[in-house]
Amino acid sequence: MEDLRVLLKLARMSILEEFEGKKLIDKEEWIKKYPFLAEKRACFVTLKMKDKPRGSNLRGCIGSILPYRPLIDDVVANAKAAAFEDPRFPPLTPEEFERVKIEVSVLTIPEKLEYEDKEDLMKKIRPGVDGVILQLANHQATFLPSVWEELPVFELFFAHLCMKAGLPGDCLMYHPTIYTYQAIEVEEEE
Repeated sequence: MEDLRVLLKLARMSILEEFEGKKLIDKEEWIKKYPFLAEKRACFVTLKMKDKPRGSNLRGCIGSILPYRPLIDDVVANAKAAAFEDPRFPPLTPEEFERVKIEVSVLTIPEKLEYEDKEDLMKKIRPGVDGVILQLANHQATFLPSVWEELPVFELFFAHLCMKAGLPGDCLMYHPTIYTYQAIEVEEEE
């Protein structure tokens, strides 16, 4: 794939469009210049505050797990959603926009990971490489591979993922369905 750093500019312009109330992105021009943007790909857009310590600097994160629209549309929609529709945060303000760092993660197609028990899962999961989707009954949550940086211990990572899905922290004992995927990540400089 081409230089993905262009996705950062696209995400930033998408948010700026909302603040300025006018269209800044000419989709046809972008696709002509960067043909890979027309490919169906799934991505996550993450916003972090530059002036807060790591671990507490998340300001929004919204994405798609499966590719169902052109990458340009996925980046634009997810950037706007991360800025203005993440239910964990109030909408981004223009002042925060000046201090926000944008990350874009382009995902591979998730694959089901067969495992016998927690020990087997520990052997098969690759911390720092695998993003994880956890499903149990009607509960589901995902953590991008970059979350391993903040939760590097298997037990902690999965306890938080279980809780994110609305399940008890020890939900692995119920043998949830696990999917893994990888992400190509680009982020703005500090």
